[in-house]
Amino acid sequence: MNSLRVRLGVLGLALLTGLTTPTTASAASAAEKAPSPTVEEQRLGKAVPQEILRRSGFDTVAPRLARALYAARSYGEARRAVAHEGERLWRRAVDRAQGRGPAVGDLSRDDDRPLYWARLGMTREVRTWEPEFGLTDGQRAALLDELERTSRGQTAIGYPHGKGLKRILLTGFDPFTLDRDIRISNPSGATALALDGTVIETADGPARIETAVFPVRWQDFTEGTVERTLRPHLPKVDLFTTVSQGRVGRFDIERTNGAWRGGFGDNDNIGRTETVPVTDPASQPQWTTTTLPYRAIVAADTGRFPVYDNTGVTEIPAGGTEPVVRPEGPTPGSTARQGGGGDYLSNEIAYRATLLRDRLGLHDRLPGGHVHTPVLQFGTGNSTEVTDPEFVRNRLDIIAQVRAILKAAAAES
Repeated sequence: MNSLRVRLGVLGLALLTGLTTPTTASAASAAEKAPSPTVEEQRLGKAVPQEILRRSGFDTVAPRLARALYAARSYGEARRAVAHEGERLWRRAVDRAQGRGPAVGDLSRDDDRPLYWARLGMTREVRTWEPEFGLTDGQRAALLDELERTSRGQTAIGYPHGKGLKRILLTGFDPFTLDRDIRISNPSGATALALDGTVIETADGPARIETAVFPVRWQDFTEGTVERTLRPHLPKVDLFTTVSQGRVGRFDIERTNGAWRGGFGDNDNIGRTETVPVTDPASQPQWTTTTLPYRAIVAADTGRFPVYDNTGVTEIPAGGTEPVVRPEGPTPGSTARQGGGGDYLSNEIAYRATLLRDRLGLHDRLPGGHVHTPVLQFGTGNSTEVTDPEFVRNRLDIIAQVRAILKAAAAES
């Protein structure tokens, strides 16, 4: 009886904290073999992520998924639960950013970090879950994939039917370099939440914006997450832009993207130094170019941050062996070492998206490319607090300026 009381006490604690505790000896044995959380998921235990979740009201998200998984009696039920909760998280984050629903907690609504940390709580639940009915590695991978796609808005992209409405597609990123400062927010992800489903007015009529967010992980890009998400939509949109955080105090419209990974560690602290891996590598170019109307964007009054047409790259010249910086762009026959946006995942998403545009035969009719936002900075002297008025102002100004950039680009498209 005492043993039973202990087991019941453990189960009650698990339900309160969002953990899934097995109720049989065989299930307990299986739980010991559960996959470990990733490096990215392990950061959840730190004080800052927990504060962000608590102060946004998103601390209930992972426990709710844990309860749904605990109640699932088959893989099919689990798959439906994961899809439902992933879609619900994306919609809740978008609604929060756009002022819909109750303002739970005291973090500003424009904050992208609750979505990021809540998603990691959910993926950790799926990764470490061991149901009594058993779960193959392939099934677990499929559940994680479903959760990633639905909670990032990648499956929710859709435009109203009818003529007279322009279609714009925008992508953002998760926070990154979290071991340097775990408080970091990514203004590109915040922009995606703030603009998803919104409409801007142009001289040629309204334009509807749809968005999605991508992980800062090399492996996901290797597995084709960008192409899988964008391929169905690029032939149907009038303009697209990938967006990421770039340099301090400025926006950049990146003219050229390079086919090279420079090795910087991702959110799982994994680096890759290699040519960007794509399908049909025999036809892979070293460089792709923007088709955004960069001259019109740079000339427009879009906000307080200056906007530059960034033409520089780093290349190995034809016949050479050492990298050379080229301020005016690549030379014929050269090998890429950095695009205008560098050699990290911001350059890679720009490269993949514009390469996909070209392989779909859309280069001459579809404006698309990459926008780098300013680095989102905390207020002077703030080295410990998760937010401050200047931090919020900077994020709101960046979001507003991306919107103005889209309006300027749509007017030329």
